[in-house]
Amino acid sequence: MQTSWAVQARVIHALMIRELITRFGRENIGFLWIMAEPLLFAGLVGLLWHFTHGATEHGVGVIAFVATGYIPITLFRHGVARSVAVFTANQSLLYHRQIKIVDFILSRFIIEVLGGMMAYLFMAVVLICFGEFPIPSDIGLLIAGWLLYAYFCFSICLIIAPLSELSEAMEKFIPVTTYIMIPFSGLFFMVSWLTPETRQFMLFSPFVNGMEMMRKGVWGNNVTAYYDIWNPLICSTIATMIGLILCRRVRRKLTVE
Repeated sequence: MQTSWAVQARVIHALMIRELITRFGRENIGFLWIMAEPLLFAGLVGLLWHFTHGATEHGVGVIAFVATGYIPITLFRHGVARSVAVFTANQSLLYHRQIKIVDFILSRFIIEVLGGMMAYLFMAVVLICFGEFPIPSDIGLLIAGWLLYAYFCFSICLIIAPLSELSEAMEKFIPVTTYIMIPFSGLFFMVSWLTPETRQFMLFSPFVNGMEMMRKGVWGNNVTAYYDIWNPLICSTIATMIGLILCRRVRRKLTVE
């Protein structure tokens, strides 16, 4: 069993290196673009909100608030985008018995997670130096929220990847879903800012629960957060099981050249 896990770890590591070289090459800043892309996106939107909404909103810094929301949402959007047609693009590698189709999704998603984490850390350090970001009140809660958010994103990718292979129409429709889910992501608000009725509805979203945990970890008692760790945990586990079943079904239809 230990040998099997070691082999899969080496496979995923090799796939990650292959993906990084394919996407970013060896020139300029290379693989650091995985950090730069979400960082630029969050930074520009944060500055835009700063000039349109003012320096603070509900007692928290606008730039920091937007950045803590856009970096996680970028993880979801990039993760989904990289999962579409991932099996077709890599099916020739299935000639090697050690490579499983789930490895393709996992290797790409780990790259996105690492990029998001690097962007989050770099952004926080820079903004703290300029007094625009608080020193996190609860690092453990922040990390737990990030991991639960990432787990749910990965479980969705496990479903998206095989569905994009089963239907061309689904492949075209998937990018639209990344925009539809934004109002239910907790990006633009905290649950405590909503009415009680809307609050109960939004807490059904695993994204919102993860986002609330992260922001509570950053601002601590300066904000009121509502979350339930079991919501993203249970939803992610169910979605993962569905995704693995779909992946197994797709694997039977793939031809290895």
